Amino acid sequence: MAATPTNPYAQAGVDTAAGDLAVELMKASVRATHGPEVLGGVGGFAGMFDAGALLGYRRPLLASSTDGVGTKVAIAQAIDKHDTIGQDLVGMVVDDIVVVGAKPLFMTDYIACGKVVPERIADIVRGIAEACSATGTALVGGETAEHPGLLGPRDYDVAGAATGVVEADAVLGADRVQDGDAVIALASSGLHSNGYSLVRHIVANAGIGYGDRAADLGTTWGEALLEPTRLYTTPLLELIDALPAGAVHALSHVTGGGIAANLARVLPQGSWAEIDRSTWTPSPVFQVLADIAGTPITDTEGTWNLGIGFLAVVADDQKDAAIAAIRRQGIHAWQAATVSADARPAGDFEEGAKGVDGGAVRLVGAYANGTK
Repeated sequence: MAATPTNPYAQAGVDTAAGDLAVELMKASVRATHGPEVLGGVGGFAGMFDAGALLGYRRPLLASSTDGVGTKVAIAQAIDKHDTIGQDLVGMVVDDIVVVGAKPLFMTDYIACGKVVPERIADIVRGIAEACSATGTALVGGETAEHPGLLGPRDYDVAGAATGVVEADAVLGADRVQDGDAVIALASSGLHSNGYSLVRHIVANAGIGYGDRAADLGTTWGEALLEPTRLYTTPLLELIDALPAGAVHALSHVTGGGIAANLARVLPQGSWAEIDRSTWTPSPVFQVLADIAGTPITDTEGTWNLGIGFLAVVADDQKDAAIAAIRRQGIHAWQAATVSADARPAGDFEEGAKGVDGGAVRLVGAYANGTK
């Protein structure tokens, strides 16, 4: 009797059939993000987007961003819940594009895993696709790569890149910021996707399991820590449209580095702002983690967003309208600071960040609940 032919690639740990099944499971989700500008469908070597969509612009500038989710994926893997990581990815990538005032056009994703489990890959991509739809972004392509021996069977990492467009004369940034501008804070949904190496360190040192009940958070630790990143692109684009032209001067996505460093990146040199802690109370998850670590919450300000996911710098006479417009989108917003060009007070400030020679920012006072 003839021996059954073997597949040497499968013997090496790569299952191409599982990869094909994963694509079949995700196709409907991906197609749901496609408008008439997307050509070629799912499965091509390259995604195509009709640049004719840019013909209505006078001088279109393309904006691009790339990022990942970081070690938050380790928690998703630990509790086998993968349907929110995709939203985290879109939030980290697409919400960077809106910082310059750009409207996202399309995105691609990349998933590297130790073993393709089709249902798991489909969950991840479905989350990406749903978040792309929520932000008006077409998911035009992606790649799933199986890396046995490099990654464990349950391990994976995700990354993505996106492209958007903005009129050249509408680009937001430090050059538009003026003395007396109001800094409006937009509430975060939780940890978003930054500082999870610290989170996991705290949880591990405390002997907490992700399936354990977090009494102060009303759910398990795993579920609380997987709260997906809030998406700001659509609300911020609507804010720009709702206010008089030019009223929004700059935007800052509060990601790695915390509140002060990220705001400093979008302020002009010589300007400064003091974020007033008394204007808000950090979300419970931050205080609970700080308490477990025995660390003052102020010591984590350079790591976590502490309840502020985005900052908008707007003309002072439009601050009330801006706050109202953001709140209409279901996001709590408030004034947290004022930009000043006067002589800067003595003391330590964050000055620029990530290679940007920007303004200076620090947090002052005590939080609204008295936390220091």
